[in-house]
Amino acid sequence: MRARPTLEKVAARAGVSRATASRVINGSTRVAPQIREAVNRAVDELGYVPNQAARSLVTQRADSIALVFPEPSTRVFSDDPTFGGIIRGVSMEFEEADKQLVLMLAGTEGSYRRVERYATNGHVDGVIVASMHGSDPLPAILARRGVPVVCSGRPTMAGELPYVDMDNVGGAERAVRHLLERGRRRIAAIAGPQDMVAGIDRLTGYRNVLRDSDRRSIVAVGDFTRESGTAAMRHLLADDPELDAVFAANDLMALGALRALRDAGRSVPGDVAVVGFDDIPAASYAEPPLTTVRQPTEEMGRWLARMVLGLEERGPVVLPTELVVRESTRAA
Repeated sequence: MRARPTLEKVAARAGVSRATASRVINGSTRVAPQIREAVNRAVDELGYVPNQAARSLVTQRADSIALVFPEPSTRVFSDDPTFGGIIRGVSMEFEEADKQLVLMLAGTEGSYRRVERYATNGHVDGVIVASMHGSDPLPAILARRGVPVVCSGRPTMAGELPYVDMDNVGGAERAVRHLLERGRRRIAAIAGPQDMVAGIDRLTGYRNVLRDSDRRSIVAVGDFTRESGTAAMRHLLADDPELDAVFAANDLMALGALRALRDAGRSVPGDVAVVGFDDIPAASYAEPPLTTVRQPTEEMGRWLARMVLGLEERGPVVLPTELVVRESTRAA
């Protein structure tokens, strides 16, 4: 078996000391251009690959960033593409910056502690925390220990942690005003989890508009899954059989609501108009195609990556949302 090229062999081939070869490989600019060229040529000729662990000791960098989802794997790898959008955006920015993405799930107490240990022991240069529930202490713990942290969504805990969020309140307000403009009078909401900022803010937007129009709030709470949307819609119909519109806090719950309405013999939009939130690919293929609030999850991932890399000011950043009107709210 051919021996693996060593730093000493690179130095000998380039005619420089081991220390000089190490400085060039680790990106030092305090080396003459002709020497850098000789070392880089020797690296190419020998096929030398730096030992990343040793390199990290010299540079104090791991060249890796963790993207942490405090969710079980069944949730992250479900049919909800919002997670995938964030991952794609983060990955594209890290690829351009030559950084390694480390995807970590913290859906159990044991995995949560492992993430904390991994991040604070110097294995990554920074952490992005997404899909937080309640007053999640992880971002603040990491920040206190000197780990650069950026949050996806406004943190509910006190402090000044940087974050990237969507205009959830404004998007929900536009959705509900759209239903009012369509002449709908009894507008219900399928809210998201009330331990998540997106769930809280989208319900706030719904209530803001109804309060200003003197309409009664009719609310059922789901967990952002399709099944919870179906169950919530059935509950709403039982609570108020005369409702003529529903705003769901995400598209998966809206798709579940469409099924419940179909099972109950209610036409959409003739009897009940439906609006979702996210604009996932399935929204345009629903029956009928779903009016929804588009949020740029991939752009959010890019912003998160740039902020943790120090390429952007450390927030907060709130990205705009857009109402996309389709057949589920158009006149019958």
